[in-house]
Amino acid sequence: MTATLAVDLGGTKLRAALFRGDVAALQVLAQEGSPADREGFVRRLSTLAHEGGVDAIGVAVPGLVDGTTCRWIPNLPYLDGLDLEAEFPDLRVALGNDAQIALLAEAKAGAASGMSDAILLSIGTGIGSAVLANGAIVAGAHGGACSFGWASGDPSDAGDARSGWLERVASGRALDAIAARLGMADGAELIAAARRGNAAARAALEPPCQHLGMALAGAVSLLDPQAIIVAGGIAEALDVLGPPILASLRPRLPAHLNGIGLRPGVFGSRAALVGAALAGAAGAEWRRLQ
Repeated sequence: MTATLAVDLGGTKLRAALFRGDVAALQVLAQEGSPADREGFVRRLSTLAHEGGVDAIGVAVPGLVDGTTCRWIPNLPYLDGLDLEAEFPDLRVALGNDAQIALLAEAKAGAASGMSDAILLSIGTGIGSAVLANGAIVAGAHGGACSFGWASGDPSDAGDARSGWLERVASGRALDAIAARLGMADGAELIAAARRGNAAARAALEPPCQHLGMALAGAVSLLDPQAIIVAGGIAEALDVLGPPILASLRPRLPAHLNGIGLRPGVFGSRAALVGAALAGAAGAEWRRLQ
């Protein structure tokens, strides 16, 4: 039986698992801090691959890729220019942006199963996103298709070289800042207060939800997806955030599109790890579902 090493590499954490064909039976191999340099990363993957006896490797990274080469990984710049296929010539290698890899998991075995067209939105420190169109996960000319956090809805905004407008007004760190102004610890406490009916918390969440709905309207108009999949921890807050987002989104759409809904992802924080397993098993053509 073939085995695949699945790796979800974040700015601060690395998770790895062994995949033998059943996503429900992923064998976790490591949950640890991200390596400090390129040599440490390659060495760690080599050790995990050897111990697992794998013939394939799938890796999700928080940035842009070109084939099996890391193109731009802002929080792990030592990876820029690293070609995993060159480092592991005896293994089948698949490499992808973490949001696109997460969408693969949801499309193959999760909330977007059976769909040909969907948008995945992941709100954390920043805003990650990915697009499934006509049965394939879209990469774009530079690997960064649907960089949704860079959507802009404010003509007075001067822009920022490292963070898009939508990230600055509606990401997890934006919610943390809103919470601080209300004397709360973080965005999670703000959402919990809104869930309890706190009027100040609910009012404070209206602007970021309006911004998200407005930006999503543009994406839905462009892509005509069957659903918007909400991934990551924010999916657990859809009971609070979903209604105001949809209230902003739907009036901005034509009648044939305004039935679009939000649905939580099935795999939660494991989506990128599951997707990395599926991508590694599929190889270079992992973006095509059919």
